[in-house]
Amino acid sequence: MPDTALDLTLDAPALTAALVDFPSVSGQEKPLADAIEQALRALPHLTVDRLGNNVVARTRLGRAERVILAGHIDTVPIADNVPSRLDDDGVLWGCGTSDMKSGVALQLRIAATVPAPNRDLTFVFYDNEEVAAHLNGLGQVADAHPDWLTGDFAVLLEPPDAEVEGGCQGTLRVQLRTKGERAHSARSWMGANAIHAAAPILARLSSYEPRRPLIDGLEYREGLNAVRIEGGVAGNVIPDACTVTVNYRYAPDRDAQQAIAHVREVFADCGVAEFVVDDHSGGALPGLSHPAAAAFMKAVGGSARPKFGWTDVSRFSALGVPAVNYGPGDALFAHKRDEHVAVEKIIHCETRLREWLTS
Repeated sequence: MPDTALDLTLDAPALTAALVDFPSVSGQEKPLADAIEQALRALPHLTVDRLGNNVVARTRLGRAERVILAGHIDTVPIADNVPSRLDDDGVLWGCGTSDMKSGVALQLRIAATVPAPNRDLTFVFYDNEEVAAHLNGLGQVADAHPDWLTGDFAVLLEPPDAEVEGGCQGTLRVQLRTKGERAHSARSWMGANAIHAAAPILARLSSYEPRRPLIDGLEYREGLNAVRIEGGVAGNVIPDACTVTVNYRYAPDRDAQQAIAHVREVFADCGVAEFVVDDHSGGALPGLSHPAAAAFMKAVGGSARPKFGWTDVSRFSALGVPAVNYGPGDALFAHKRDEHVAVEKIIHCETRLREWLTS
C-alpha cells in the first residue's frame, strides 16, 4: 500500500496540486505508481495491469473504437518548487505542473468519472520519460506487452498549451569526423589540420535550405545544425582529428533510413572520413485523417499545429497507432524553476476531453 493515497474525487486543478506534492523525479516514481495503481484498482469498470512502475488501465465495453490517453509520471529534478502553490490569479506553480502532472490529473479524472465512455479507453501512466530513451517506461511496455497498447488513436497529454500538436519530428544525431596529421604548430606544413578540414562541413551547414513539407495540412519545418565541434590536442600541435556533431530534425514523412541517407548525401563531398550515427528517434505522422482524430478535433476545437520536437507519440506511431499531443501545460515553462500552469487551461482541456468521450 502506498504511504499516501490519491483522492480521485478532487477536481482536476486540485488533483494536479496533489500530484505535484507527490515527488516523482525520474527513477523515483514507485510511490506515485503505487498510489495510481491503488486508486485505479478501486474503480470497478477498469482492468489494471502493471509492469515495473508503469500502470495501464483499460475499459472493456466492446466499443467500436479504442483510444489511449497516455502520460509520464516522472519529472526533472525539483528546483525548490515543491510543494505546489496556487496564486490569486489562478496559476498553479510547482515542479511538473506543466510537464506533465496537469495532463496526468486529466487522465485520472477521466478514468474516475467517465465509467461508460463512447469509446473504449486505455490509460497509460509510465516512468522515466525525462531521462535516457532506453529507460522509457512506455517503450518497455511496448516491448513487453504491445497488446496493452492496442488502439485506434492516442492522445499524449504533453504540454502544448491546450492546443493540438500533430505527430512529431524525428531526431537524428550524427558525428562527422575528419582526419589529418599531427605536427608542431611552428612547422604546420609538416602536418594536415583536421579542424581546417571540417570547413566544408560548416560551409554546407551554413548554406543548407531545410525542407518545409505539408503533411495532413500541417507544415513541418526541418533543421540541420551543428550542435558540437571537438578537435585539438594542445596549443602547439596541429590536430589530427576533428568531430562535428550534427543534429537533423526531420519531418515525419521520412523514416530512419531516409533521414540517414539524406544526411549522408548532404555531406557526401565534404571530406568526411567517418560518418557515425550517434543517436536516433523516429518521427510520427499526425494521423489527423483518421475518423477518431477527426472526432477529437471537432470536440476540442481550434486547429492543429505541427509538433516541433520529439515526443512519445513516436512510440505509438511505431505500433501503428496515430497520435497527437494535447494537454493544459505550456512547454515553454517545462523544466523551469518557475514552472506553472493556468487553472483555466486544466479545466478547459478536461471539459473538451469529456465532451469527446461522452457526446
